[in-house]
Amino acid sequence: MINTEFTRRFGVEHPILCGGMTGYGTAQLIGAVAEAGALGFLTALTQPTPEDLVKEIARTRNLTDKPFGVNLTILPTIQPVPYGEYRAAIIEAGITVVETAGSSPAPHLPDFKAAGVRVIHKATSVRHALSAQAKGVDAVSIDGFECAGHPGEDDVPGLILIPAAVKALDIPVIASGGIATGSGLAAALALGACAVNMGTRFIATDEAPVHVNVKRQVVANTERDTQLIFRTFHNTARVARNSVSEQIAEISAREGATFADVADLASGARGRERVLADGDIEGGLWWAGQTQGLIDEIASCREVIDTIVAEAESIIGDRLPSYLS
Repeated sequence: MINTEFTRRFGVEHPILCGGMTGYGTAQLIGAVAEAGALGFLTALTQPTPEDLVKEIARTRNLTDKPFGVNLTILPTIQPVPYGEYRAAIIEAGITVVETAGSSPAPHLPDFKAAGVRVIHKATSVRHALSAQAKGVDAVSIDGFECAGHPGEDDVPGLILIPAAVKALDIPVIASGGIATGSGLAAALALGACAVNMGTRFIATDEAPVHVNVKRQVVANTERDTQLIFRTFHNTARVARNSVSEQIAEISAREGATFADVADLASGARGRERVLADGDIEGGLWWAGQTQGLIDEIASCREVIDTIVAEAESIIGDRLPSYLS
């Protein structure tokens, strides 16, 4: 068994997280992740209201008595989000660990701290990680350029970003982005991280609450089958490559283009309804990272986690020591 500062602090069996994924992070998936010994995060904003989030937390507790958390992503939105109400719902439901992402977690930290909630903040640069540490978060999930979602604007991959963050920070560092295998876990630990945060790998699982066409496409895709969009708007996002993402990239590159020109194509509701629910791979945007090139099969969450841990243990215990004379 791999025992790290993360497993000890957060009371989980394995140093693996399933980070917040909008549209994916529901009870069905997160309950299975927790049962397999990892730490999963429901996505608060996947639920239409704070009241719906409370119900989803209850559904997850019906599936597992092991630890799990809630992701609260703080981003500019067209429609105002009642973040204070979501935060209150998380606290009142007795959640003990929260993953924050996007903008600064500072407005939420006093209430979380007062309630004894530990906060893991996802950052895409060392400077942002240092800022989060100074504000009082308990750990940082450092997100490399390979990741799905928003990788920031610096384009620094994990092989550089992870050890740079470990060197600069005094709090635990979790490696995020570009990890889907046991060798990735072993490498992250070697670089100084105490756990890994995976997203795309958990899409191709039996329990992921998405159409099987999406899962099969993740397996079929290679590491080249992602698209960077919104670069000209300084809000870079990595999504699975399809006709919609390519159209967004083409429109965005035109002189004078604004987000309004691609808003309909980029609609989150469109992606959730047409792609995730109906299985139309070309129907809208959907998130996926470069780790698609490392995923060879759809499996249960337990099979995924057990395989990754076993491979990492073999590398750490057998292969690496054999290199020493």
